[in-house]
Amino acid sequence: MRETTLRDVAELAGVSPRTVSNVVNGYARVTDATREKVERAIAELGYQPNVLARNLATGRSGQIVVVVPYLDTPYFAELLQAIIPAARQAGYNVLVDQTDGDPAHEASLVSRGARRLLFDGMIFSPLGLSQQDLSVRDPALPLVVLGERTSDGTFDHVGIDDVAASSDAVAHLIKIGRTRIAAIGDQPYPTGEAAQLRTRGFRAAHAAAGRPVDETLIVGTARFNRLDGAQAMATLLDRADPPDAVFCYSDLVASGAIHTLLQRGLRVPEDVAVIGYDDIEDGRYGRPTISTISPDKKAIAQTAVDRLMLRISSSEPVPGVELRAAHRLIPRESTLGR
Repeated sequence: MRETTLRDVAELAGVSPRTVSNVVNGYARVTDATREKVERAIAELGYQPNVLARNLATGRSGQIVVVVPYLDTPYFAELLQAIIPAARQAGYNVLVDQTDGDPAHEASLVSRGARRLLFDGMIFSPLGLSQQDLSVRDPALPLVVLGERTSDGTFDHVGIDDVAASSDAVAHLIKIGRTRIAAIGDQPYPTGEAAQLRTRGFRAAHAAAGRPVDETLIVGTARFNRLDGAQAMATLLDRADPPDAVFCYSDLVASGAIHTLLQRGLRVPEDVAVIGYDDIEDGRYGRPTISTISPDKKAIAQTAVDRLMLRISSSEPVPGVELRAAHRLIPRESTLGR
């Protein structure tokens, strides 16, 4: 049996093959009436577009790639769940790459000509590359960067105001009467921008309240995970003057910190209040539920996809922009009690 062609659809719909192509490829310059005729003909004939031929003709793959450091981190998993439907709505499939924060792998993905036949653009959350590293990349690659980076004018950056969000978290601890507030998650090295911004917010909240910062209460971690949170909390509790509250740089860190506190026989929040960051699903269902900073993940995802589509479709260079999504403080049991 002969395979249905685009010309067959055009004859049934009473239009030109070019018009059918415009409908199949989603071009806007087709009237609603014509589009409906073509879509009815496609459905009646069971026409399946030749994606490979279309991609060869347009020079596009119909795919974008989303690059994240870790797929086992709930924040990135939840962000991907928002990015994928937004990309599908725009007519794109999504490839996913996990870098494990390996700078060589991350650099290879944004190098000149890398894998360009596989994808048309990239949404990238780098961990192993510094801001300076990002500037040495293929300028022709449509790129939107997530996380704590600043656009160099050739790519878009989408995120939240980490300093303000972190300050809000610490201000909440101050407001409920805590006086010795620790921070878990600082990363004072070139690729630790996210942690450094959260440390700035920690200090800013103290300054706004007219309080000095005890630098010895700022504890670094290699990653924002449960193990690091648990170990850092143990270090703080072994002090002669432990804290009565802790700002954790992720909800996973907060979960690990709470685990150590409960193991030591302490009560959360009565003895030590804990607040996290990211508003992951697990934080809403544990005991105690975790107070947190909630970034608007859906807005981050939609904005990133919209900007990437603009870059892919534009024949002229698109200036890079800084785009901020909203965040909000969500107090729960780990700071307010039941």
